[in-house]
Amino acid sequence: MIKKKLEVCLTPALLPLFNIEGCIVVIIDIFRATTSICYGIDNGAEAIIPVAKVEECTAYREKGFDYLLAAERDGKVVDGFDFGNSPFSYTKDKVDGKTIVLTTTNGTQALHLSIKAKRIVIGSFLNITSLCNWLKKQPEDILLVCAGWKNNFNLEDTLFAGAVAHQLGTAEHKHDDATIAALDLYNLAKDDLDGYLKKTSHSDRLKQLGIEADIAFCLNVDTTKAIPVLDGDKLVKL
Repeated sequence: MIKKKLEVCLTPALLPLFNIEGCIVVIIDIFRATTSICYGIDNGAEAIIPVAKVEECTAYREKGFDYLLAAERDGKVVDGFDFGNSPFSYTKDKVDGKTIVLTTTNGTQALHLSIKAKRIVIGSFLNITSLCNWLKKQPEDILLVCAGWKNNFNLEDTLFAGAVAHQLGTAEHKHDDATIAALDLYNLAKDDLDGYLKKTSHSDRLKQLGIEADIAFCLNVDTTKAIPVLDGDKLVKL
């Protein structure tokens, strides 16, 4: 049996090294964009439109669209926008039936750099088992794209990639070296994810902003079942 490839791109800066056109790409930005996207879609958001630039987000308002606008840079809400990428902004009472235009420092950038993939889905600890059960049924190779921090490697996204590799196993998937490293990292940290990820630089940034609750929320496992998938320019429920 020819095994499907399971690869990990440790930072978007490495994406040109991968042949993604026939792949399913999973975008990973655990602290906090992909967590918030999964939570928002599960809470009834009609769609989330990911854009790369703040100006693109603003343009939707200028065109008269009745959308919620969310913009985050360096962990903070950009002035003049409805909210940023805290999961607590994506509760049912705020997003049910709404379309949200979202731009973030890392996650939406990684998504746009992956746009040539056969299919793009969104992963987080919130939906990890639903995501992996779906991935197991797909015939395509899989590329896990870690959004990182401004094109640099980060621990939390890589650790999540390892958690996905753990669930998918090796029976049907051939791992590259980055996947093996991510899996080793996950096995090291899995008994105390919160404690291990307290080491991360982004966790420290969020703590300095006084939003430690976001970090704890992002490490909740299997609290949602929705898998956001890119359909045209919108992320919708698969």
